[in-house]
Amino acid sequence: MFRPLELFIGLRYARARRRSQFISFISVVSIVCITISVMALITVMSVMNGFDYQLRSRILGAVSHVTISAYPGEALPAWQQDLAEVRKLPHVVGAAPYLELQSFLAGRGSTGAQIRGVDPAIEPQVSAFNAHMVTGQFQSLQPGSWHILLGNDLATKLGLAVGDKVLVVIPRMHSSPLTGSLPVTRSFTVSGIYALGMEEYDANMALIDIHDAEALQGIHGPGGIRVQLDDMNRAAQVARQLQNGLGPQVFVSTWMDDNSNFFSALAMEKKVMFIILSLIVLVAVINLVSMLMMLVTDKQAEIAILRTLGSTPRSIMGTFMVQGVLVGVVGIALGVSLGCLLSWQVPAIVKLIERIFHVTFLSPDVYYISEVPSRLDPVDVLAVAVVTFLFALLATIYPAWRASRTQPAQALRYE
Repeated sequence: MFRPLELFIGLRYARARRRSQFISFISVVSIVCITISVMALITVMSVMNGFDYQLRSRILGAVSHVTISAYPGEALPAWQQDLAEVRKLPHVVGAAPYLELQSFLAGRGSTGAQIRGVDPAIEPQVSAFNAHMVTGQFQSLQPGSWHILLGNDLATKLGLAVGDKVLVVIPRMHSSPLTGSLPVTRSFTVSGIYALGMEEYDANMALIDIHDAEALQGIHGPGGIRVQLDDMNRAAQVARQLQNGLGPQVFVSTWMDDNSNFFSALAMEKKVMFIILSLIVLVAVINLVSMLMMLVTDKQAEIAILRTLGSTPRSIMGTFMVQGVLVGVVGIALGVSLGCLLSWQVPAIVKLIERIFHVTFLSPDVYYISEVPSRLDPVDVLAVAVVTFLFALLATIYPAWRASRTQPAQALRYE
C-alpha cells in the first residue's frame, strides 16, 4: 500500500512517540549539532572570502591585471603600437603606460621609495589612485610641473603635507667637469596624498607624471604598459596572447605572478580552515550514529516482525538509513539557512558588538582592513551541504547494517 515502504517506516520512526521520547530528544540534539556546525562552517568560509575579496580589490587598486614591461633600465620599444594592439584584444577595458624608478626621498625625514611615472589622463583606467585621494588632486600631475603624489604613510615618514618640497634622488650617475659623478637629484612639490589602505603602497610608493619620470631616468618612452581586464581571472589567458603577439623583447606578467605567494597562502589557509571545520561537522554526525544505534536497539521487536512479514535485510537497512538521512537533511537545511543569514549580517553584528563592549577587532593601525568583511559564495555553501550530507549518509551505514542483521527468533524470544 505504501511505496516505498522504507521511506514510510523511516518517517514513522522519526515522529515522537511515548515509548521513544529519549530517542526523539537525541534526534533533536543531532539536528541541532549538525545545524550549528554547518552554520559555523558557512560563516567562517564567507568571512575568509570577504577578506580575500577585499585584499584582492585593494592590491589590484595599485597592481594591474596584466603588465607588459621592457628590460630594466630600458624603454619599451614601439610602445605606442603595442598600446594600440593591446586595446584591440577582447576582455581589455583599459591600458596605460608607466615607468617605475627606485629613489631616495628627503623631506623633514628621509626614506627609500618606489616612484611610478603615470599618465594622469588614462591612469584611472588601470588603477584606483585617483579614487583614494585624501588631499590634493590626482590631475595635478602634469608634464614639467614636477609635482608628486605621496602615500599617506610615506608622507608621514617624510613629515610632509601638500605644498611642501621633497628632494628626489635617483641612483643614476651623471658626470660634469666641476662636480664629477653624482646621482640625479630633483626637487618636487607635493601636490596630493592618497590612501589605498595597503601598507606596501601607502608607505613605499609615490606617483609623478610619466614625462618627468622619463627625464629623471634619461630615457625616451615608458618602461611598460599596464592592462586592465573585465575579468581578472582571464589574466593568464590574455598574458599568453600578449607574449605570443609581442615577442621575446618584452616580459608579460599577471597580478597572480606578482602576488602568487600571498594569494597562495590565502587559498591554502581557506582549504585548511575548511578541513578543520569539517571535522566539527564529523563530530556532530557522531551523535547521529549514537541516535541510530539506540533506535535499532529500541526497535528490535518491530524489526523482527517486519522480517517475519517478508521484509528483506536490504529493506530493513534502507528503513534506518532513511531515518539518519532525514535527520541530516533537516540539520543541513537549517544550518544553510542560518549560515547564509549570519554571513549576510556578520559586518553589522561585529559593529554592534564593538559599540556595546567598546572594543575594536581590527585596528586600522595594524590591519589592512578595519572592518570584518563577509562574502557569501554559493559554491562554498554547496560544498558544505554536500560534505555534510555525505558524512550523514556514511554515519547511517553501520547502524542500518546492524538492524538488517537482526534475527527474528532471537529478538522475539522475550517479547
